[in-house]
Amino acid sequence: MAFEFRLPDIGEGVAEGEIVQWFVQEGGTIREDAPLVSVLTDKANVEIPSPRSGRVVKIHARAGEKVKVGAVLVTIEESGGSAPAPTPPPPLAPAAPKAPTRTPGAPPGTAPPAPASGAPSSTVLATPFLRRLATERGIDLSKVRGSGPGGRITEADLAVPAGPPAVAPAAVAPKVAAAPAGSAPPSAADPFRVLPIHGIRRVISERMATSVHTAAHFTYVEEVEVSELVRFREKMAQHTDADGPKLSYLPFIVKAVIEGLRAQPNMNARMDDAKGELHVYSTYNIGIATATNDGLIVPVVPHAETLGLNGLAREIQRLSERAREGKLTLPELTGGTFTITSLGLLGGLLATPILNYPEVSILGVHKIQKRPTYLPDGSIGPGQFMNLSVSLDHRVLDGIVGAQFLAVVKARLEEPHSLIAHTA
Repeated sequence: MAFEFRLPDIGEGVAEGEIVQWFVQEGGTIREDAPLVSVLTDKANVEIPSPRSGRVVKIHARAGEKVKVGAVLVTIEESGGSAPAPTPPPPLAPAAPKAPTRTPGAPPGTAPPAPASGAPSSTVLATPFLRRLATERGIDLSKVRGSGPGGRITEADLAVPAGPPAVAPAAVAPKVAAAPAGSAPPSAADPFRVLPIHGIRRVISERMATSVHTAAHFTYVEEVEVSELVRFREKMAQHTDADGPKLSYLPFIVKAVIEGLRAQPNMNARMDDAKGELHVYSTYNIGIATATNDGLIVPVVPHAETLGLNGLAREIQRLSERAREGKLTLPELTGGTFTITSLGLLGGLLATPILNYPEVSILGVHKIQKRPTYLPDGSIGPGQFMNLSVSLDHRVLDGIVGAQFLAVVKARLEEPHSLIAHTA
């Protein structure tokens, strides 16, 4: 009996998803609960298991295609039934008409061979992303020799080198004054690479555009003298378990941020623009921006106020590792009330973070630098300094709020022993 599996409701207002990768092929078999398809929403990359065991009769959505919640994803003939013969799988990207593109290694001006109909040969070792990239560039994968392990095709194998400029006929071109260096715009003949904006990068692009076009951003900056924090963290790190989480500065910053949010509760909030409401939260769900190969991901530490310094270090490390491995679940990526973004040693001197909309506040953490300063006894000696920059939605938060918030954070970080009193 044929079973039509539809894109399920994956939570928190998600209305559609982009098909990232199928783990099955038409005509193949699958077991119940085995990985079926990976779907990207505006919240997370979700791996959906198969609800049935049987044979895959038809795949209804290509990789890269957006699908509404409730739309049919795949038809599965459950074990024991009869099914029609499988149809060839659809191409991984629409074949839009375009100017001929040269196949790597072909002479200039030579059009590539037409892509084979249906799916590429099963002997081609390429990921779904590279298959789609090849289709977009008009490259027949069956004629590409992979340079990766075992002949696997890499993105470099799909690069299309630009040929030499065409030679004009014998007629002599009129003399034209040379344009100033750097003034000429790029032409179609200039070499370039095509990087499709899709997947996580597309989600980031859409969310950042929504944030800057919706919220009224402003940024307030404060300098913090963190010499005592540096000494305190180093001493604490000596007493942590060798196999435990690394005690970075982030747990201390999270603790100080929570104290700042307690002093300015309207910053621990999310905007509901549809209703014209600011939703202020009594729990502190702190997002930690994490750099991954796919882009910036913000896993959330829920109820961060209930964790001590070691507990925060452990949870931040766990979420960061899962983010880099692409294993975060939807609950681990949603429900944040405030975000912290830091580049660690590459944190620079100053940045103006973009709000993680619909949140109304975000803190940028910058690198610690040693420089001369006046010591309490009036002499000059070494000091450790760090800048913090907080961006807020000026529609609902005034500048004084950001200043008072950072004043509390600054005081806690300059006297880190005070944080222990609030450590669970």
